[in-house]
Amino acid sequence: MARHGAGTPFLLRLSLLLLLRPGGEWGTLGCASVAVGSPIVPLGSAVTASCTIQSELCRGLEPGNVRITWMLDNEPVAGSQCRGPGGTEVSNLTLPQFNRTQAKLWCWVEWNGTKQRVGMAEIRAGYPPAKPFNLSCILNLSDYGLMCQWEQGANSHLPTSVALKCAGDLQAHSSHCHRSRAQAVTGCTPQGGHSHCMVPRRLLQLYRQMEIWVSATNALGTAESEHLCIDPMDVAKLDPPALQSIQSIPFQTDCVALAWEVARSNAHMELQCELRYRAPEDPAWALVTGIVGQARTTQCCGFLFGTQYHFQMRCRRSTARGYWSEWSPGRNYTTHEKAPTGKLDAWWSARPAGAGGLLEVQLRWKAPRRWEANGRVLGYRVTLSPRRRGRDPPTVCNTTHTQCNFSAPMGTRRVYLSAYNTAGESAATEVILLETKGQPLAGLWAMPRGEHSLWVRWEAPLAPPDAYVLEWQRVSSEPSHCSACWQMERDGAATAALIQDGIEPFQRYNISVYPLYKDAIGVPVHTAAYSKQKAPSHAPKLHLKSISKSNAELCWDPVPVEMQNGFITSYTIFWANSTTEVSSATVNPSLSSFVIQELKPSTLYKVHIMASTVAGGTNSTSLTLVTMVLDDIEIQFLFLTLGLIFVLFILLLICFQKNGRVKQQFWPSVPDPANSSLGKWVPAELQQEPLHLPGVREPGLATISTVTVLERAAGKQPSTWGKEPTTEPAGTFPALPQPYVQQEGPRMPGRGWAAVEPGQGPCGSGQTVQYARVVGDGYKGQQHAPPRLYLRSSSTQPLLLDPSPSPKPYENLWFHGAAPHGCPGNGGCPEELPATFPLLQGLRIGGAEELHDCRTF
Repeated sequence: MARHGAGTPFLLRLSLLLLLRPGGEWGTLGCASVAVGSPIVPLGSAVTASCTIQSELCRGLEPGNVRITWMLDNEPVAGSQCRGPGGTEVSNLTLPQFNRTQAKLWCWVEWNGTKQRVGMAEIRAGYPPAKPFNLSCILNLSDYGLMCQWEQGANSHLPTSVALKCAGDLQAHSSHCHRSRAQAVTGCTPQGGHSHCMVPRRLLQLYRQMEIWVSATNALGTAESEHLCIDPMDVAKLDPPALQSIQSIPFQTDCVALAWEVARSNAHMELQCELRYRAPEDPAWALVTGIVGQARTTQCCGFLFGTQYHFQMRCRRSTARGYWSEWSPGRNYTTHEKAPTGKLDAWWSARPAGAGGLLEVQLRWKAPRRWEANGRVLGYRVTLSPRRRGRDPPTVCNTTHTQCNFSAPMGTRRVYLSAYNTAGESAATEVILLETKGQPLAGLWAMPRGEHSLWVRWEAPLAPPDAYVLEWQRVSSEPSHCSACWQMERDGAATAALIQDGIEPFQRYNISVYPLYKDAIGVPVHTAAYSKQKAPSHAPKLHLKSISKSNAELCWDPVPVEMQNGFITSYTIFWANSTTEVSSATVNPSLSSFVIQELKPSTLYKVHIMASTVAGGTNSTSLTLVTMVLDDIEIQFLFLTLGLIFVLFILLLICFQKNGRVKQQFWPSVPDPANSSLGKWVPAELQQEPLHLPGVREPGLATISTVTVLERAAGKQPSTWGKEPTTEPAGTFPALPQPYVQQEGPRMPGRGWAAVEPGQGPCGSGQTVQYARVVGDGYKGQQHAPPRLYLRSSSTQPLLLDPSPSPKPYENLWFHGAAPHGCPGNGGCPEELPATFPLLQGLRIGGAEELHDCRTF
């Protein structure tokens, strides 16, 4: 079942193909047919069609189970289906507006979900043919074929046949053509879609009128052009003549004689010819008409001397209104020269040459006009006096240029200028060197006339001048001078002039106008102008001149005049930070600096400038700046405040140093042992003996002055020197004799022992125990003692028996141990003093004879 179900659609399609083919459509077997109202319709009109299915001829289709659909190319369209006579199924379709130039209409049958095309009709739409126009014909005398051409109208979108029709035996009455009984024939048919063709000679009737027109036909109609009634010979295009010779006759006149030959094909015709000529400088041709072709020669006048001309000639039939022949090949001819005529326009400037009594003159002039030069000018001559017969004046300048600088004697008021060519020299032009002291113009304006010209207008002065001189110079960064940039207006009543020489767009020109009077030159008036403006080539570069926390002063260099491309109308400065909108300000073009105000402190800004003319603006590159946190005044005030505080602090320190009471409050006075009275009691011999401490480094030492060693308890009496010490209770110190000082002789090493009344020891009454360590070997006033180290300590703590940074417990060595070298064994001499009490090692106690030989440590 699965295989059967899967193959059912394929079998259905195969059966339909077998039943409905051959041809792929039922309509080929008469099973279906498609009919349309018209296969070609006007574009945009309605189209009707019907599709009929005959069920009895279509095997496999059940009557009443047929569904017909339509497709216009690939788009479905809806039709109406009904049952027709004889068991047929009919579907009708109406397209209200057919807007395609070509389409295929398909009829489909749908049965059990499968569609099959059963019929098709092709429909085309377009327009009737357009009327041809501009029909013209030319008869070619080489083969006497009539070439006709026309212009076709709009495209009809339908196949169209075009043919050139012609008919003879016409009677011409006035300007109308009346068709005779002669039948029209097709003269020619254009090929390849062209709009021209040639009628052969066998269909033409020469010297007789013929009717010619163009006919265009398609399925929707026929259109004809206007009928052309012509004699083929009237539209014949002749071959051009050939110029033979050109010469000037008679000599020293402005006339020339020309000779030509007509073409052989035109020799039997009456011809009318035209001659044209022009010089290379002429903008247009000069035309000479009314020349008889059979004359083969003519004379023409009005030519300039010494000028090259280009000549051409053409002809046509005299009695026809047909076509001219082509222009003949050109021929060049140069007329003979003549001495220059007329006066030269001259302009000058003069100034004293300093020492020597000479006058420096710069003379400029314009070359003579073509009709005055009479040929090619070879040079110019300047003299200080006019030329007379038989004697030529001395020449101060002979040049081929149009300017000359020369020196003349002071007081020279006239110079003479002339031009010459191969035929002679012109009459001298008198140039009067006038002073510039006349009235100036009342007003002067200049405006562009074109990209290469300027229109200058002025208001005449009160005194009418004889002429005007206009002078202009291009403005540039580097000084330059144009010797040819001037012109003279000889009409004293003129109030305007056009200047064109050397004018370029986007460049500034300074224009000056001088009125010329009979006895003076007017003071010039100046103005500036551009023939065309545009945006500047680049904007100026911004520079930061100064900046504060709220203001920034900018400056810039003006744009070079060559880069301005017009008059700068304004500068616009734009600035913005990263959070606010762009702000701008417009600056007068005469300024070169600007101050931006109301900026935020310690903020980054981007600034650029735009230079503008009437034709546009150009932006510069951006300048980045950061405003300051404080202004200069605030910074100065801050430094001033800090300086004042520092000065006050110094003054307070000085006051503390100078004022004892104040100093005593902050730095109390501490007794200086070096300045004590003990230093005055000790003999000088003791100060000279050095102290030797084994194993102890000798740092820098200080002088010993006053030393308090111990204090003993009240009521204890010292024992007698040399006797056995009395046994005392534990915790008390042995008695010492009263303090005294023994002095030895000068320059003898001596030692002193000093004792004071001791107090109770660590086990006594608990009074304060003072101890000290003194390392020294000199006293105040001694000169040869090395540096001493004096260390002093006061403590309210008992002396400790264990090792500690404090000194070791004090013991009176007089009463313990054996005597050192040479000392009595009864203990009269103290034992070797511990190194931890250098004070005791540097002291000698006098007053006991048995101690006289005790060694000092």
